[in-house]
Amino acid sequence: MRILAVDTATISCSVAIVDGASLTAEFTLNRKETHSRHLMEMIDTILKISGSDLSGVDGFAVTKGPGSFTGLRIGISTIKGLAAASGKPIVGVSSLKALAAQVPYSPNLICPLMDARKGEVYFSRYRFINGRLKRQTEEQVTGPENALDDLKESCLFVGDGALIYKDIILEKLGALASFAPMPHHTIRASVVAHLCMAKFNNKKTDKIENFSPRYIRRSDAELKIENT
Repeated sequence: MRILAVDTATISCSVAIVDGASLTAEFTLNRKETHSRHLMEMIDTILKISGSDLSGVDGFAVTKGPGSFTGLRIGISTIKGLAAASGKPIVGVSSLKALAAQVPYSPNLICPLMDARKGEVYFSRYRFINGRLKRQTEEQVTGPENALDDLKESCLFVGDGALIYKDIILEKLGALASFAPMPHHTIRASVVAHLCMAKFNNKKTDKIENFSPRYIRRSDAELKIENT
């Protein structure tokens, strides 16, 4: 199955085409500009260099959150549009799970942390059990100190939040904390595609009309309305 995958959950933007177990092409951009300026161009480029077009794509995969509200809306609306126009299925995956899946198999607890701005992080925890990545906690948003409160074992941290709050993590956990190699802190669209592949193969895809971002916390606009 040939999957076109997109991630726009953070400052980085990534597009990939994966054919079965093989990565055909991948393009990741890390610039402080809105993803709407680059995403369609990146998709066109990936299709061109892979020698394909949308008719040769069997499905679309995308990160559904948590992450940047604007970034998620851009990525998801683009993929929903392509899926609706082509009649091909769509599957979404957690941004935090994508980060956790990027580290090598580890006996330690895997702790993806994403910068949520305002001094907070999105976080969850994962563990490889019998070779499969299993979530251990619900996805949450809180201050970095709170995200570390009940950790009493060796943990492997990954994500831009782990880099931003590295000093706090080391101060609190000391030798219990380790960090993924630098290339793994940016979400790769190829990982998103591979995580979604089983659902495509088992025909457990998402309904386009109901598919929406998973923000976890409310937007500033919603909070402003509530406080007026």
